[in-house]
Amino acid sequence: MEYFDIVIIGGGPIGIACGLEAKKKGLSYIILEKGPIVNSLYNYPVNMQFFSSSEKLEIDDIPFISKEAKPRRSEALEYYRRIATSNKLNIKLFEKVNSISKEDEEFTIVSEKNSYKSKNIVIATGFYDIPNTLNIPGEDLPKVSHYYNDPHYFAGQKLVVIGASNSSVDAALESYRKGAEVTLIIRGDEIGERVKYWVRPDIINRIKEGSIKVYYKSTVKEISKETITINTKNGLETLPNDFVLALTGYKPNFTFLEQVGVAFSNDEKKIPVYDEDTMETNVGGVYLAGVICGGLETHKWFIENSRIHAKMIVKDILEKK
Repeated sequence: MEYFDIVIIGGGPIGIACGLEAKKKGLSYIILEKGPIVNSLYNYPVNMQFFSSSEKLEIDDIPFISKEAKPRRSEALEYYRRIATSNKLNIKLFEKVNSISKEDEEFTIVSEKNSYKSKNIVIATGFYDIPNTLNIPGEDLPKVSHYYNDPHYFAGQKLVVIGASNSSVDAALESYRKGAEVTLIIRGDEIGERVKYWVRPDIINRIKEGSIKVYYKSTVKEISKETITINTKNGLETLPNDFVLALTGYKPNFTFLEQVGVAFSNDEKKIPVYDEDTMETNVGGVYLAGVICGGLETHKWFIENSRIHAKMIVKDILEKK
């Protein structure tokens, strides 16, 4: 069984940043990623453009050059992939971690392919893998998805998009422009204020002109093979429907954190307990990095404000060592 100074769980931008910092400081490390390099970014919509500018997505002061100020998914994949490969990071892909146990001061990390030992674990698993479900009849139908990829798929189809966030608005606009008949279902009374500032006027104008239909202050009651039933402010309404994109947000893998022994705040935000100076949790030797630190407040942490976690964590491990 191999031993490392640090086992990093999650091969996204922040996990990669942690690996770079560990390598730079002479610590042995391994990054375990259940999918491809930067798995979450890989699963973003094919045409996605980041809200942040390229320099804010940089890690370890490695320049990120993009065609526009705000890079697109394909450019980000190229950037982080090149960092991982050119630095010969010790990263194991398509290797999901199944369990972590601790005896005395040492952890045993068991993956689908191997087992490892370490005194320090960094959990940098993000939040994109578990969608917030609607818990309504018909949500498990093949026509319903919690992820959006390519608008071409919905051309000529009656598409309902649930939500008012960036992902919902992007899906609605792109699918409309590829020939879908788009209807937005929004719980609130307007398009979300956090929607990208250069996109928000576009969706508002498409709604005003009638190109995209919208139901404000509405929720979905039921989905069937050919229809969708909505609770609107004027009562129930049933619409003909081919596909549903339930883009209602995502959440961290709380079950995994609980199995490790990480504690949480006592409110609905479910924020993990950690030291803000070192990123170490209530479990000695277990550190958090990236968006997972925000619990259900997934809008609080981004690459740009959490890339510093790598230096904080490695510094604390070195001081203990």
